[in-house]
Amino acid sequence: MTAVDPGDALAGLAEPVAPAPEPEPPARDLTPRQWVRTNLAASPADLALTVVFGLIAAYAAYRLLRWVFVTTDWEIVRVNLRQFMIGPFPSDQLWRPWASGYVLAAALGLAGGVLVGRPAPGGEGAGGDAEADGRAGAGAGLRGLAERFWPLGLGAVVVLSFTRTPLPTLLTVGLVAVFLAFRLLGARALGALRRFVWLIVAVGVLAALQVIVAGPGGVGWDDWGGLHLAVAATVAGIVLAFPLGVVLALGRRSSLPAVRLVSTCYIEAFRAVPLVALLFMGRYMVGFLFPTTVDPPSQLVRAVIAITLFEAAYVAEIVRGGLQAVPAGQIEAAHAVGLSQTQALRLVVLPQALRAVIPAMVGQFISLFKDTSLLSIVNFVELLTVAERATEQSAFRGQGLQAVVLAFAGFLYWVGCSTMARESRRLERRLGVGER
Repeated sequence: MTAVDPGDALAGLAEPVAPAPEPEPPARDLTPRQWVRTNLAASPADLALTVVFGLIAAYAAYRLLRWVFVTTDWEIVRVNLRQFMIGPFPSDQLWRPWASGYVLAAALGLAGGVLVGRPAPGGEGAGGDAEADGRAGAGAGLRGLAERFWPLGLGAVVVLSFTRTPLPTLLTVGLVAVFLAFRLLGARALGALRRFVWLIVAVGVLAALQVIVAGPGGVGWDDWGGLHLAVAATVAGIVLAFPLGVVLALGRRSSLPAVRLVSTCYIEAFRAVPLVALLFMGRYMVGFLFPTTVDPPSQLVRAVIAITLFEAAYVAEIVRGGLQAVPAGQIEAAHAVGLSQTQALRLVVLPQALRAVIPAMVGQFISLFKDTSLLSIVNFVELLTVAERATEQSAFRGQGLQAVVLAFAGFLYWVGCSTMARESRRLERRLGVGER
């Protein structure tokens, strides 16, 4: 009879017995009738609620569609379309926004193609698994892009429907073609190029600004307006406020009392001041900080400085919440494997913290996009200012067209906010936020 090692027996008893996996219920493909009965008419009360709210929704949709396509005259939008898009931008310099748009389309397409071609972090065992890989593959095609950016496409179709010549439509089609061509080029790029994605985007943005502002006969910042101004101020605010907010969040959690005090005072001070007050201060007080021998920054740069300082305080609090959500054991484990404090922060803590606060962060950026309407108080011709001035024109005065222009301006805001929200949800799904 073979002798049994007591150590092996004890080791076998110490190992937990894995429970047998429960069989998953078989998937059911419901017919439309079965789906309606299951989800909308499971009981008499459900059926009554479905009928009542269905009738209300149908009536609201009928009234809205009738107002949009039958009873409303959109001539005021057609006449002022250029103002809605670019504000007081000089008419003889319209080629500059289009040229900068082509530069940005090429840069974003190249960067997007490189990101699509990048393998998922962690290989097959990463959180996205096959489902995330499938979404990434679909995103590389035209159908995936259409599903992602259909609000942006709808906005382009609506805007182009108000144009009187085919040239804007042809230029827009050219923008899409350039974006897709460079996206395909980026997807086939060498692996070394994937390290420089953000550098590609930064060079594209700087080149676009060079075309508009600093080129021969360039148009100054203060002549921007409309949707062009709203997008530029939002992008500048996000790019500048995000890193500053991360630094402030780390400073508020620093072990150095001086750094923690300065960061806390900054955050609490700027969170206690409304953005309107900061815009006024930027307009009238920034110039006093420069000597008489130096030209102060333009009004738009002052407004962006105020927006950046304001948004950074809120971003810092959002990031601080994410940092507090990272378990202490993660940091201890990082130190146990030999990582320094900086390496643990960069490789372990910040990725988890930023991943956890994606919904709140994007919500703050969406609020920033809508807050660009406050630029009107410092004499910028943003979307709502264009809507107000359009109704004061002699051809449309006293006709009660405020609802028309405000509906169009609101639609443009919806396009931008909806696109940002959809990209946020897509990023959450790819990273598995709330799932693991």
